[in-house]
Amino acid sequence: MRDSRIKKVLVIGSGPIIIGQAAEFDYAGTQACRELKKEGLEVVLINSNPATIMTDKNMADKIYIEPLTVETVKKVIEEERPDSILPNLGGQTGLNLAMELAESGFLESHNVRLLGTNADGIRNAEDRKCFKDMMEKIGEPCVASKVVHNVPDAVEFAKEIGLPVIIRPAYTLGGTGGGIAYTMEDLEEIAASGIRMSRVDEILVEKCISGWKEIEYEVIRDSSRKLYNSL
Repeated sequence: MRDSRIKKVLVIGSGPIIIGQAAEFDYAGTQACRELKKEGLEVVLINSNPATIMTDKNMADKIYIEPLTVETVKKVIEEERPDSILPNLGGQTGLNLAMELAESGFLESHNVRLLGTNADGIRNAEDRKCFKDMMEKIGEPCVASKVVHNVPDAVEFAKEIGLPVIIRPAYTLGGTGGGIAYTMEDLEEIAASGIRMSRVDEILVEKCISGWKEIEYEVIRDSSRKLYNSL
């Protein structure tokens, strides 16, 4: 059953798309706009990329082809006054924007609610320390790792667990700024890059387990609590 309080939704797009990256978010965002309009909601879309299906004039009631920055989204919210914002179909770009708007208090001050997830959910998934703490809390095994905010701490921990290590920046698109360090010179370079590119100047230094087999298990639950899963 649709929440009757939702009347006008701002959808954040994923921005520029290259082959093999983010095209799925354009598709997902397009379907979201269609479904929202089908429900009788007013849809406002912001996306910096005009060469997408999402920015077709029939996809939303109002379309802004503008840079995907905090200041731009603030201006759109002030102009359009949506009651809700849907950020998680804009990939990392949408999630980062939503977190900055939520953490600054802007969304609350303008009575805009997050749809699809909440700030705590985004933080637990995207913040490396929060994710690790959550996994340990529920008893999931974790590879040896440590969250750091500077290069010397990264080097010290790498010496403790041994090379190679993986550098995972927090809140970056597709792991931008991260990589595998096989030498201390690599580590210093990648760590500095990851810290610089992270929205919160944070990286996870993790023991490299490259070559291990991985099984990805996805679970989706609908409103009736029915479970759908796939390997």
